[in-house]
This record gives sequence, structure tokens and C-alpha cells, in this order.
Amino acid sequence: MIRILLVDDQTLVREGIKSLLSLSYKLKVVGEASDGEQVLDKIKACQPDLILMDIRMPKQSGIEGLKSMQTAGVSLPTIMLTTFDDHKLVLEAIQAGAKGYLLKDVSLETLVEAIETVHQGKTLIQPAVTETVLKGLQGIEKAFETFQPAEALTDNEKAVLRLMAAGCSNREIGELLFKSEGTIKNQVSNLLAKLGVRDRTRAVLKAIEEGLI
Repeated sequence: MIRILLVDDQTLVREGIKSLLSLSYKLKVVGEASDGEQVLDKIKACQPDLILMDIRMPKQSGIEGLKSMQTAGVSLPTIMLTTFDDHKLVLEAIQAGAKGYLLKDVSLETLVEAIETVHQGKTLIQPAVTETVLKGLQGIEKAFETFQPAEALTDNEKAVLRLMAAGCSNREIGELLFKSEGTIKNQVSNLLAKLGVRDRTRAVLKAIEEGLI
């Protein structure tokens, strides 16, 4: 059974999600919080396996909650739940350490599958969210974008992608991988070509969508 910490500022929403999750024998809500500020204390008290957290909350947002976990050195699989599909929030959530991103109108089956996927150490971004994000980023030019499956990536290329997803610059990636900034710049260019995209943001989104990182 997967133990879940549920974080949402709206009591009715929390109760609704909790009731929905109770229909699955695979899941159990062991704790609740109303904002990101309470997350660390709730983790200590409830010992959850995974966090379901609203991305927008008035006192402290879900992204701020993730950042406080990073600062405290707490690593716990987290799925962001939201009614919004703002591509900037998706990227911020990914960079802050979120492993999943779902809209709140998903079915119980989809939510359970997402929780199991993220609990297994994988990353999941709801396809509808990814498509919306890509459309929002494309603007009026679409000729440079391809939605064909990406070419196979090497382990080193995947390592570079993960650091790109974490928001690292070419210089920072080079320092972490003990390579020159020029070498990383060339690797990033090759990655964009392999993935069939024209910038780093699209590269990260496509890699997540296809389960490459």
C-alpha cells in the first residue's frame, strides 16, 4: 500500500480527493496539509511514501513546498495537482523536483496509475498537459518542431538532460560532469537534434513525455 500525504488549501477538495483515493485498496492517505509551509512537519509526522500537492496555494505554494524540501535535503516523490495548465508552472515544478504533474479532473484510474508510476521512481506528466505546454511554447512557428519518437540517447546524454531539467546552465552542467562548457554546448545541440526540438524547454518536456529521464 502506498502511503500518501495530501496537500491542498481547500478542505472540500482534500476531502474529495481523499474519498476518491479510498476507493483503491492500493492507496492510503496518511496525512493532510493546507499549504506548502506544513509539508516538512507532516512528512516527519506521517512518514508518507508520496506527496500529492496542489501547485497554487495562498500561504505557500506547492512549488515553494518542494523547494523547502530540497533545502532540507528531503527527497520524496511528489505529484503536482492543479486546475491550471500554465507551462511556466509545469517547468517550475519540474525544476523544483516534482516527478508528476496532473490536472485535477483526471479519473481515479489515471490518478492511481500516476501514483504507482511515480512511486516506482519514474516521471509522469499528463499527456494533455504536455501537449498544452508545447502549444504554448510554439508560438506561431511550428516548422522546427517534430513529434516523431526521439532517437535513442546515451547514458551521458540522459545525464545532461536531467541536469537541463533541473535548470542547470551549460557551465553548471560542465562543472558537475567534469567537462568544458563548449563540450556541453555541443552535446546540448546534438540532443536537440536527436529529440527533434529547437530549444532546451521542449527537449526536457519531450524527454519526460517519452520517459527518457
